[in-house]
Amino acid sequence: MNPSSQSVPAVRPVPDGYRTITPYLVCAGAAAALEYYGRAFGAIETLRLTAPNGRLIHAACRIGDSILMLNDEFPEMGALGPKARQGTAVTLHLFVPDVDAAFARAVAAGATVRVPVQDMFWGDRYGLLEDPFGHAWSLATRRRDLSPAEMQAAADRAFG
Repeated sequence: MNPSSQSVPAVRPVPDGYRTITPYLVCAGAAAALEYYGRAFGAIETLRLTAPNGRLIHAACRIGDSILMLNDEFPEMGALGPKARQGTAVTLHLFVPDVDAAFARAVAAGATVRVPVQDMFWGDRYGLLEDPFGHAWSLATRRRDLSPAEMQAAADRAFG
């Protein structure tokens, strides 16, 4: 029998609830990170797989309409969080209905303010924070819809 002629159940290439790009974070203390993301961003845990030693091999949570995946550090495999690497080059951007309230909630849960919430030239009310695990998060609420040309003109004014 030709293997290609066998009946194979249809599997969606992107699982239900996921987007084609899904952030995956390495955290020193992934279980604590899941708790923090619940307090700070209303995350709902959807999956948790643990190793016999208790480290999280893989976990997932839902924030708004998106999935965030994470696991503990596994230095023996080169999986290190931003604190072990002395920083991150990635920022997770989260749109919310009320950036001031969401930002205050994240800070109250333990985040460090990097850029206070303010109105920005591109039309968003925006702020930047660092979570207790070293990951950067920008939070924003769209206030004005601007065309790319209007954003460029505003950027030119903002940067002189």
